[in-house]
Amino acid sequence: MGIPAAFRWLSNKYPKIISPVIEEQPVKMDDGSEIPVDTTGPNPNGEELDNLYLDMNGIVHPCSHPEDRPAPKDEEEMMLEVFRYTDRVVNMVRPRKLLMIAVDGVAPRAKMNQQRSRRFRSAQEAQEKEEDKQELLKLLKQQNGGAVSDDSLESVTKKAFDSNSITPGTPFMDILAASLRYWCAYKLNTDPAWARLKIVISDATVPGEGEHKIMNFVRSQRISPDFDPNTRHVIYGLDADLIMLGLATHEPHFRVLREDVFFQDSKAKMCKLCGQKGHEARACRGQAKEKVGEFDEQEKSPALKPFIWLHVSVLREYLAAELNVPGLPFRFDLERAIDDWVFMCCFVGNDFLPHLPALEIRENGIDTLTAIWKDNLPFMGGYVVKDGHVDLGRAQLILNGLAKQEDAIFKRRKETEDRREASFKRRKLQEERNPRFAKPKQVDNAAAGLALFPAAGGPNGITHDMVVGRSSNMNANTANKSAASAIRDQLKGLMPKTEPGQEVDASERASQEVPSTPDQKSVLGKRKAENAAAQADSTPASATGPSTPSAAEEAAVDHVRMWEEGYADRYYEQKFHVDRNDHEFRHKVAKAYVEGLSWVLLYYFQGCPSWEWYYPYHYAPFAADFVDLDKMDVQFEKGRISKPFEQLMSVMPAASRNALPEVFHDLMLNEDSEVIDFYPTEFEIDLNGKKMAWQGVALLPFIEMPRLLAAVEKKYPLLSAADQARNGVGRDVLLLSDAHHELYDEITASFYSKKQGAPTLKLNPRTSDGLAGNVEKIPDYLPHGELVYPLERGGMPNLDYDRSLRVWYTFPSSSHPHKSMLLRGVKLPAPALDRNDIDTLKGKSNRSGRGYGGVPFQRGGHHDGGRRGNFSYAPGGGGHGRQDRGPPPYSGNGNYGHGQQTYQPSGSPPIQSSWHPPPPGHPGFGMGLPPPPPPAGYGNDGRGPSASYRGGGYDQHQNYGPPPPGPNASYGHADGGQRGGRGGYQSRGGYGGGRGGGYGGGGGGGGGGSGGRYGGGRNYR
Repeated sequence: MGIPAAFRWLSNKYPKIISPVIEEQPVKMDDGSEIPVDTTGPNPNGEELDNLYLDMNGIVHPCSHPEDRPAPKDEEEMMLEVFRYTDRVVNMVRPRKLLMIAVDGVAPRAKMNQQRSRRFRSAQEAQEKEEDKQELLKLLKQQNGGAVSDDSLESVTKKAFDSNSITPGTPFMDILAASLRYWCAYKLNTDPAWARLKIVISDATVPGEGEHKIMNFVRSQRISPDFDPNTRHVIYGLDADLIMLGLATHEPHFRVLREDVFFQDSKAKMCKLCGQKGHEARACRGQAKEKVGEFDEQEKSPALKPFIWLHVSVLREYLAAELNVPGLPFRFDLERAIDDWVFMCCFVGNDFLPHLPALEIRENGIDTLTAIWKDNLPFMGGYVVKDGHVDLGRAQLILNGLAKQEDAIFKRRKETEDRREASFKRRKLQEERNPRFAKPKQVDNAAAGLALFPAAGGPNGITHDMVVGRSSNMNANTANKSAASAIRDQLKGLMPKTEPGQEVDASERASQEVPSTPDQKSVLGKRKAENAAAQADSTPASATGPSTPSAAEEAAVDHVRMWEEGYADRYYEQKFHVDRNDHEFRHKVAKAYVEGLSWVLLYYFQGCPSWEWYYPYHYAPFAADFVDLDKMDVQFEKGRISKPFEQLMSVMPAASRNALPEVFHDLMLNEDSEVIDFYPTEFEIDLNGKKMAWQGVALLPFIEMPRLLAAVEKKYPLLSAADQARNGVGRDVLLLSDAHHELYDEITASFYSKKQGAPTLKLNPRTSDGLAGNVEKIPDYLPHGELVYPLERGGMPNLDYDRSLRVWYTFPSSSHPHKSMLLRGVKLPAPALDRNDIDTLKGKSNRSGRGYGGVPFQRGGHHDGGRRGNFSYAPGGGGHGRQDRGPPPYSGNGNYGHGQQTYQPSGSPPIQSSWHPPPPGHPGFGMGLPPPPPPAGYGNDGRGPSASYRGGGYDQHQNYGPPPPGPNASYGHADGGQRGGRGGYQSRGGYGGGRGGGYGGGGGGGGGGSGGRYGGGRNYR
């Protein structure tokens, strides 16, 4: 899922999931000194938090190549930036028990395809940026008579950091690992807020993506009988998948922390060419930076970007209201329903599969699937997902429902695009007719720039756009317009006509550009193939008439035309290059996609099911191509984990070869290399209906791993000892200080006393403050020694006496799969939603989902023009314009609880309109003061005491049991209509899944019945 798109969609639909982080700042004194924040004090966000997990790649990337300030000069400065950023995050969260730092290690093969695409694009953009710099330098010299100041020369020609180095196996990642170990030990020695923390570092030598190593840790702790089910978790990271992973843990006290994606920085962005503030790359003149103060000491640091919480507990509340289906023939289980929702989100976007053509998150694709799921749930017999395993027969029903809407979705998408384009043209026409709305003219081509600023005048007026104006404006035109409409405009003569050799005025060219959206990135430095298409696209039509479309124009035309009949045949011909009648191939693609969905769900809920599986196509099938899923048997073999250098050879382009030992370079450069075809210098990007190149599909060849391994393994004997160490597999490390007396003494007595015990020590949760697992002594490591800063310049001090301790750490293991359930003893957070929130959510659901892009749902084969009802799509349904087949659709309770009798469970207290929740911090809720309300910009009205929600949490209709103490034990877990285990813990009031559709009484929850109730106040219908 696209990160900005996913966060924006979630926060718009579920506004109360977002709240701002309250961050205390140091107090500045008149003499310039500062009083630091006492981070040992109470958390200003109103709740003490236990565990903080850092997906470290989300910190390393912005620290190594920031957008709002000059990039660090070298790797040591980058490490210092990482220290500052990490310290800030820890200070705002203030974890009291554990800090886990997880760096991306070797990824599963399914992820490498995406990594390969990103790194090839990044290398190409870096190369083109470097070419742009050289062009600018050349022109500066020309304008200055061959002389350029040293400062200007340095600012323009400085080599940018290769972000591809942030990949396991590179020297940079070795430096990062050593620096993190030093930094954590230093903080344990010097910072009282860190002294009692247990710190787990999983660096890049430990296989697995950072966020998934974190989830493995959380799942491993949940199986411990001593695990506290009310542990407060916070995970920091930039990946939208963290939200889904947080839901998949079934830990209700879970938050995602990240920078505010909605924060609009008013400052000018940094120039990507010279690294200075105040202008963007398009206006770069290559001038030296002006100093503020004699030594630039008065230069103001950029304002800190604010952070936000995403409350998974509140998202669970929203989902409980949205996913509840009254009248089910089995009990409603919120935990299983949430798992199904996560499954449906995987269709819209994930890092391992292309999304289905009919589903876009900006088009409410998740709502569409949710509506189909709710219509089919009553007769599916249960839920689609159980503990990460997909019931393919039930998944078939959802895909059948989507197949019936595909044709209409594509037509609606085209209609929307046409309306948007027509609206834009009307606005432009209005601007041309009314000068008040017109934008100021800008001269942005090299020829005009040279004419206005002769050589004697110096470089002051020369901008980067003047230098690379040969394509930059054309890039913007093509990137911001759909390719088809751009060519159509040319052929219709909509672009300004000029005489041969006449330049088109910049303002006239700009009048044909579609404005970019906030999600669109700069078009500077995209693929050369795209530049060629852009040049052809923006060439003015000749006065004698339209010219013949060029090859670039032909490549940009959308030949599939999803909005027209026969699109499926054209899709497979154009994208897969197969015969349109080869339906077996379509089923083969669909089968691979189903395997991918099964792989992703297991990856999210249980851990990596196979390190070698991957989806072998660049495109997804249509929903109508999924047939007979219930006959499929999807199995995975764990497979072999790649070594770091093998992953580097799989994902790196030849331009980033310096991250690899020199012995591998010839494999990427030599034309006689047996794997040279894996490293193309030019590759096609298929816009695939998108407007921006970064949204397109990079058509890179897939790696044939047996052939690559054969070539790489021949080079292993030539590696140095240091390189061989970088190619090895590492282990997780646990650090703690002697302030954690009990655990520290237990470990030192076991490993470093005269009476040394076994080489492995099983942690005692009573002395480890609940941490489960095993620790081992690290060879050649002795405590109480000197703590040495690992980098050369000495940006941080050495410590003569290190009070911290370091051991290898292993997660506890279990033969049982992780269960999708709340644990016994959990106290659900105080409700954050009230009646108005639920009514608003239902209104949004009514307007989206079924309504967007799909045919109206039908009752008895006829369009239902009234209120949408609870209908299903039966097996055998449509797609690609075919007539719907299968049994008549299910016709059930059409109002989802509207207009039905409100059910009040036995044993509930009488409903009173004057009832109010206990005050914040009441022990029945198990949480402290809620955070203050967020600002109005988030579109919510706060989560604080002003909220008027009346009632309790969720009625889960499932058992809560402790994890199994031994191999013969089992979880108490509800599966469909059956109740497993013993006993039954029910929370106070909340959502139910049975007959009653309205809102009923709150209180302590009665017998395990079917009351669909949302606690509190009066009866709502």
